[in-house]
Amino acid sequence: MAACSSPGTTPTTHGPTTSAVAAAGRRRPGSVPDPRLPQGTDTVPQIEHIVVLMQENHSYDNYFGMLGRGDGFTLDAQGIPVNANPDPSGGSVRVFHETDTCQPGAVNQSWDNSHIQFDGGRNDGFVRSASGVWAMAYFDQSEIPFYYSLGRTFPLADRYFCSVLAQTYPNRRFLLAGTAFGLVSTDLSSVSQNPPNGTIFDRLNAHGISWKSYASNVSTLFIIASVPRGNPKNITTMPRFFADAAAGTLPSVSFVDSNIFTGDEENPQDVQLGEAFISSVVQALMAGPAWSKTMIVWTYDEHGGYYDHVPPPAAVPPDTIPPDIRVPPDQPGAYDRYGFRVPTLVISPYARPDFVSHTVYDHTSILKTIERKWNLPAMTFRDANANDLFDCLDLTGRPAFLEPPTLDAPGNPTGVSRCPATAPTAPPPGAFVASAPSTT
Repeated sequence: MAACSSPGTTPTTHGPTTSAVAAAGRRRPGSVPDPRLPQGTDTVPQIEHIVVLMQENHSYDNYFGMLGRGDGFTLDAQGIPVNANPDPSGGSVRVFHETDTCQPGAVNQSWDNSHIQFDGGRNDGFVRSASGVWAMAYFDQSEIPFYYSLGRTFPLADRYFCSVLAQTYPNRRFLLAGTAFGLVSTDLSSVSQNPPNGTIFDRLNAHGISWKSYASNVSTLFIIASVPRGNPKNITTMPRFFADAAAGTLPSVSFVDSNIFTGDEENPQDVQLGEAFISSVVQALMAGPAWSKTMIVWTYDEHGGYYDHVPPPAAVPPDTIPPDIRVPPDQPGAYDRYGFRVPTLVISPYARPDFVSHTVYDHTSILKTIERKWNLPAMTFRDANANDLFDCLDLTGRPAFLEPPTLDAPGNPTGVSRCPATAPTAPPPGAFVASAPSTT
């Protein structure tokens, strides 16, 4: 984990100047998607409910490298993935199928380890980082059949990146406020800090747009503690979600959280418990009377230290607040680059069939989607200039999925972990291939 500067000291600044952030042609914080319309105008009336499902800690390749749609692994003539990373001894570690859904191995996605994994755009530092060989593990349809069924049915975003090369809290700050405002790690003491331009919930409240946080145990909105504390009536439970979905009374915007101890898929949790939770939410929405007016965005906060072969591109810096790091010992970097890709789908009756979006998104694309629908002002340069997710929908004519499609059952619908008492401590034979191509 990257070390933060001591109180009273000035962190090393690697971020952009104000003039660089406000480059010509970029929208500014406070601007609205359509300046011709008043703030709060509903510009996409076909969609009345936006539901955000954000799970924890998996890269695109870790889940969808073998999906067969989108930009996944490079396969040899036998259909075996050849993507690999060098190891410290001079050998090479090829990606390997992880059949144990408990995720053995302490993969790591701290600021420092994420930047080591990125390695200046080579994406060849995963095994050399603290993740070690387990970074190269992947799951496929045999472990997560419901996710593969979703991925082969609804629009898949194969250029959806997390917002920063760092952990949960910085990335979820981008989801809620369009900026990490200095944070680089999952630091519990940071929850009392507030973003300089507020959060998306301030925008929704200002225009009377309904929203709720539905949580299995702890709402992740508590990473900015003033949000739930200032809106206690908006924080509720998953039984309330299922009741609202069944009655068609969901608010305009919903943030839905799984059990943070057993069901959000963070290492070393059983990934099938998280898959079963997402399946229950999606199926409840499809079966409810408001399905015809719903848009679901299912994604992950960051890559969790797992390998991905696509280098994160440069990003619009959100503001002039630099990351709270010191170089050395911390890895250099700024908020001017996305993090690694994460699995992301847009699920809706209006979803485009057989569609893979190659548009660059990050978590602020969810903000931009909400802002565009209700013509709300942006909080930072990042969300102001993000791409929204509406290209995944066809809002003309009869929705292609008005009748919900039949999807595969989750790998373990019981809600009880099937993980073995003793998890394996080494990858399967064949993972270490000295001559494996280093495809990145």
